Amino acid sequence: MTPSARLWASVAGLLALVTGTLAYLLNRPKRVGHALIVTAREHTVNDPKCGVRSVQEADLILPDDEVERIWNPRHLERLARTYWRFLTRATLGIVRIDYEVDGRQVKAFGLIPLLTFKEPEYEMDGQRGIVRWRIERGILVAKQGRGGAGYLEIDVQRRESQDYPGSSIVHVEVEVANFYPAIASTISRWVYENTQSRIHVLVTHGFLRSLARLDFAESRVGRFKDIDDLPDPVPAREQTEQQTAERSGAGAVQP
Repeated sequence: MTPSARLWASVAGLLALVTGTLAYLLNRPKRVGHALIVTAREHTVNDPKCGVRSVQEADLILPDDEVERIWNPRHLERLARTYWRFLTRATLGIVRIDYEVDGRQVKAFGLIPLLTFKEPEYEMDGQRGIVRWRIERGILVAKQGRGGAGYLEIDVQRRESQDYPGSSIVHVEVEVANFYPAIASTISRWVYENTQSRIHVLVTHGFLRSLARLDFAESRVGRFKDIDDLPDPVPAREQTEQQTAERSGAGAVQP
């Protein structure tokens, strides 16, 4: 290809990208409610012994009838799918998701396996819903972080609103925990904190804000119909604490 042809191809690609972005912005659904980012200042902790824990949070202020409409396992599955869709859109298609029977693969350019997750775990009751993907492997994961100890978890909770009559608050947390970044172990923690970690926070905050539109992607699975089909929600960190307490109790010397 000649330099002139490459130039015109680049211009055409840029125009297509701009056109597609404008079309999306003009046609995207209007906001149904409001999203307030409430992430704590110390939202990310990097402990060499326990890995990275990063939590981003938002309060969605939504009409009561909308909350009632979406509070079911089908929309919990759609929320999970929406997260992956947003990740692809936010990276302009550079990051793509492969849906497999036993998990999800996050790939760069559809080729390079950045992260591999196990099959999602869904938990729900009348006030809380959780979807969790355990981290299996990937080039972004150091060796000590592979095998499912680390996880990505979306936790949604219904809360009453005293300040917004006719509306409810849906508190949403996106947590990554027990994650051992390969960049931190092979290059430096500073590089990880100022590249991959910052990008993750920015993208997650964008995802949380987008939820005010209630524009959920269709689930590719759709396994669950009723809340009774799912176990009660228990965050992964609480599960770990319970297991640790049980092991400590079992190992205690009986009088």
